[in-house]
Amino acid sequence: MNILTFDIEEWYIEKTYHVDSVSKYAEFDHVLCKILDVLDEVNTKATFFCLGELANSFPLVVKIISQRGHEVGCHSNKHLWLTKLTRQELKEDTWQAIDSLQQCTGKKVVSYRAPAFSIGENNKWAFEVLAECGVERDASVFPAVRDFGGFNTFGQKVPTLIKLNDITLKEFPVSTVNLFGTETAYSGGGYFRFFPYFYINCQMKRQSYSMTYFHIWDIISENKSLMTRAEYEEYFKENGSLQNRTKRYIKSNLGTKGAYNKLVKLISNKAFVNIEKADEQINWNESPIVYL
Repeated sequence: MNILTFDIEEWYIEKTYHVDSVSKYAEFDHVLCKILDVLDEVNTKATFFCLGELANSFPLVVKIISQRGHEVGCHSNKHLWLTKLTRQELKEDTWQAIDSLQQCTGKKVVSYRAPAFSIGENNKWAFEVLAECGVERDASVFPAVRDFGGFNTFGQKVPTLIKLNDITLKEFPVSTVNLFGTETAYSGGGYFRFFPYFYINCQMKRQSYSMTYFHIWDIISENKSLMTRAEYEEYFKENGSLQNRTKRYIKSNLGTKGAYNKLVKLISNKAFVNIEKADEQINWNESPIVYL
């Protein structure tokens, strides 16, 4: 089972943290429409995790995704790391986001992904909050070590039932492989841009389950500029040293040239479903259970 997902945040990030450029919005619109057209051509539906603030400030972005038949999931309200939020702050953020998205699309939103996969051992209570807000399907677990998130003690790399106190959530973790003794993702974000197509294709053939995650940023080939210290610290909420900013600059630009063609090739050559359809196809009675 191959699941196709996109995290949609660029318009809000540009408006909030950069220069609020109309030309940038137009570029994002263009790339999104290209992706939607390709998905139409291969008759594939994806899950698009959208920020709640997109529904407020850029409603047409969310509406066109929904109108083209794709699932709209929640990617938080303002793209804040969940590790930085209290229980009450997360509850307010999630309620606001889901309400805005539902008002925009007229459809119920029950799938969720945390920004930067920022649910782990230290804030696993977040799953309770999500369930309280009506989330039924989550895709926030990154079962490895990573910046700003990661849940390397999760123990499962396939669709799993999470049980925590009185709640149960259907979890769709990111796919990883053991590379030189380290669990590493391969099918989304910078990992997709870094690894060659033949490697990604080989891993997906070997796995019974692959979760992808793409961004508009991933397939725009122009170089992103080095962030200023103030920009970095406002967005990432950590020390904006030259080392940290350079590291982020390299990660943001690595492999963007040719990434769009690689993505089109992947979508065209493999069968994908969205999370909504995957949920229907999985026999959850036979799925592993993780008690947190």
